[in-house]
Amino acid sequence: MKKSLPSVSVFFPCYNDEKTIGPLVRGAKKVLEKAAAKYEIIVIDDGSTDNSRGELSKLSKEIQNLRLIFHRQNKGYGGALKSGFKAAKCDLVFYTDGDGQYDIGELKLLLPLMTDDIDVVNGIKMFRNDPWYRVVIGNIYNFFVRNAFGIDINDTDCDFRLMRNSSLKKINLNCNSGAICVELVKKLQDSGAEFRQVSVHHYSREYGSSQFFNWRRILNTGIELIRLRLELWKMIL
Repeated sequence: MKKSLPSVSVFFPCYNDEKTIGPLVRGAKKVLEKAAAKYEIIVIDDGSTDNSRGELSKLSKEIQNLRLIFHRQNKGYGGALKSGFKAAKCDLVFYTDGDGQYDIGELKLLLPLMTDDIDVVNGIKMFRNDPWYRVVIGNIYNFFVRNAFGIDINDTDCDFRLMRNSSLKKINLNCNSGAICVELVKKLQDSGAEFRQVSVHHYSREYGSSQFFNWRRILNTGIELIRLRLELWKMIL
């Protein structure tokens, strides 16, 4: 018996991604028209200071199933993700970054892997196409958080994820920085979610600059990781 198509919410956190958000939204629509019985595309503009809002307004006239959420002020990566999770209405929820470093077309690789016994399909970067120092820092960070938090998946920092909405509703997310990726994976894992992993491509950034690699955001991420570790310890005491 052929498996029925799922309903899928796809969302993109967007911060100064005016050059890349349009192709991502159109690419998501192309995949979902064939792979989903019902779908929605959501973009959370996290207080962009470029022309992202103008580009999104144009897209809203072009794409019927597009929903836009605008933050008046930048709430951070975690804040944008929390808005996306809250807004998603479909059975499955997928997100990836708005900077175009992942191929949205590879969503079609994740969807068939979401079988009845799986709750999360997580991407693994085949090769990280970033400057060498970011690759080194990323590898150290991934090694640290996997060991410090007891995370089983290979690539905590790969923001190319498909999840059951029912699994997301079981957890409470607090982080507003990039630490939310660790919080998300750890709390899903501890809630009993079953994971599957698949390799995906990662591309160099063609436009803009990373919002993570500045000292203020690195400090905020470190503080939130400490708070998260303390929160999780309290839960088991």
